[in-house]
Amino acid sequence: MKLKFLIFGFFLISALASAQQEAQYTQYMYNTANINPGYAGSRGALSALVMHRNQWVGLEGAPVTNTLTIHSPLGDNSNFGLGFSVVNDKLGPSDENVVSIDLSYTIPTSENFKLAFGVKGSADFFNVDFNKLKIFNPSDNLNRKNIDNRFTPNVGAGVYWYSNKTYIGLSIPYMLENSYYDNDIQYVASDRMHFHAIAGHVFDLSEDLQFKPAVLTKIVKGAPLQVDLSASFWFFEKFSIGAAYRWSAAVSGMAGFQLSDSWLIGYAYDKDTSRLGNFNSGSHEVFLRYELFKKYKKVVSPRFF
Repeated sequence: MKLKFLIFGFFLISALASAQQEAQYTQYMYNTANINPGYAGSRGALSALVMHRNQWVGLEGAPVTNTLTIHSPLGDNSNFGLGFSVVNDKLGPSDENVVSIDLSYTIPTSENFKLAFGVKGSADFFNVDFNKLKIFNPSDNLNRKNIDNRFTPNVGAGVYWYSNKTYIGLSIPYMLENSYYDNDIQYVASDRMHFHAIAGHVFDLSEDLQFKPAVLTKIVKGAPLQVDLSASFWFFEKFSIGAAYRWSAAVSGMAGFQLSDSWLIGYAYDKDTSRLGNFNSGSHEVFLRYELFKKYKKVVSPRFF
């Protein structure tokens, strides 16, 4: 147990020294609203998603993320979309809650494609319970009073170009670089802007089989380039199975079930390919999405993103 804690402590200190990382998702293609505010309202229906991610199972203090996202177009013929999300991210002694509101405006660029511009406003509530740390040196500077609901605002923006079969997006969800763990003299960690690029396409292989590759690229100063590649097959528009690869980090298996026109459930399992994989039994991620369609607007050809 001590070995696992020391490994986690080394990882945590390394991460905080370089950047305050955003929550990580394997099934990002279903949770796009948290990455890109331009996605808000793009599905043409009231869409609600809950997602739970338990990362690096068996490693003490590893990240646990819970997400709620709701978004919808504003009116039947409106070009505006509105979204709301709450993300709870726990990592070691820290507990962070981010509440966000997204607003998008969409214009048609051709018969099949639309371009959406989105802005995000968020409130971050940050907590640290230093009593959860094992302090080996009583004079350590971290042996101090806890941080309780430290509030920091943030803003973000994104563009999202899409059709029923294709999407491309660019975004910066959080633009302000706020500092954390300050000791009245200097800080030892801060947020960094994360630049996201996403893309995906659905290929019709037959009437009952679709192939959907997707990619997410994340760039942040002080951290390695992150590239997530995924590919899945949809059978009879009801069941999907696929795989993903996070560059130099993990391989994943994914599955999804379209339970009805409104309900979609999905699961992903990640296996670390780095040395950290020797000290955990992988990561689990599950989501449930509900969509409320008006009878005359029910999706005839389902969108797979």
